[in-house]
Amino acid sequence: MSESDYAGKPVILVKKKILSLLYGCIGSLLLWFPFSIYAFGAEDLDALLAAYQSCQQRFSHVQERSEIERSGYEIIADQIFPIETRGFGEVSLIPAIDEEYHRLALFFADNKGHIVYKTDELEVNNRYPGEMKQPVRELRAVSFQELNGDGLMDIVLIVTCVNDRGEYAGRPYKIGDVLFQNEEGFYRDYRLSDKINRFSMNKSVESITSFVKGGDSTEFLYTASTRQELIRNGFEIVKEQCYYRQFEKLGRLEVVPGTYTMADFATFMIYLVDEQGYIVWSFQPMGDYDNLYALKGITCRDIDGDGMKDILVLAHYSYGGENNELMVESDYAIYYQRTGGFYEDKEIRKQYPCTGEDTVAGLVEKARAYWGWKAEE
Repeated sequence: MSESDYAGKPVILVKKKILSLLYGCIGSLLLWFPFSIYAFGAEDLDALLAAYQSCQQRFSHVQERSEIERSGYEIIADQIFPIETRGFGEVSLIPAIDEEYHRLALFFADNKGHIVYKTDELEVNNRYPGEMKQPVRELRAVSFQELNGDGLMDIVLIVTCVNDRGEYAGRPYKIGDVLFQNEEGFYRDYRLSDKINRFSMNKSVESITSFVKGGDSTEFLYTASTRQELIRNGFEIVKEQCYYRQFEKLGRLEVVPGTYTMADFATFMIYLVDEQGYIVWSFQPMGDYDNLYALKGITCRDIDGDGMKDILVLAHYSYGGENNELMVESDYAIYYQRTGGFYEDKEIRKQYPCTGEDTVAGLVEKARAYWGWKAEE
């Protein structure tokens, strides 16, 4: 998910005031209501709170391993693992998905089947802020590692989600999370979880570990202001695709594509840099793929017929398949120049899906034909 998906948080403050008038005691309510309510109007709050209370009642009533499924959860059997804990000894981690609301829950059972610890306060349960139902589809990975130097095994999670509406509708994406162990059970650092997902470090367990334990980070790719800052932090420019172009509304800019490699995964970015070395615009064409496999080409030319240069980029990307096998897929992105910058095409890629045989020139012709251009002789 991109950084823009986390915008809009100040609205929460406004809605909290409304909730306070309705219920009188916002402070105590938020202690047990750990997800945002700002997406709801006042008329929906009663139903939302009733759903939340019902879900939490089912969750809190699970005291034995045998009660998980009877309480409306589907156990993810192939992701049950033993883990040694300081507070409870050896227990089994039992992940399960709420069948009604598609929320992920983690249950920890001892060798007698007693649930000694459980939590559903996870990053993935907040994809739809203010809603009970969430887009959880699959627990992709579970890993036990000692991450913060206290000698206790921590937990790394990667979950696949699929939204049923909005910009990402129908497109699988990953959400990463880390649970740190202590004497009482496990806790999350919400700041780390936010950065893992906001800056696309959720592609693999190795990437998350490299960030949390090793201190590596892709954050600079999204926050750097100069070309020099990118290079200083390890960004490797693809020199053969680096050149200056005159962009009608933005002036003469250098097209700077390149990668930053973290835990053997290369994040691909393109920057437009002015003659003073300042970043004017940036793009992340790889979306939710794990790794840039090969850059096939970038072209800057008018595609939609408005007289301004647009950008088309074609590349091969890799990702892990269902059985963690290496998969390679070709994909492209088009960015249209406008007065205030660029915006990404959302329609042409649906009509003309990319194949391994496509070329930059061929895709340009298809895109121009979509906008009514005649084929060039």
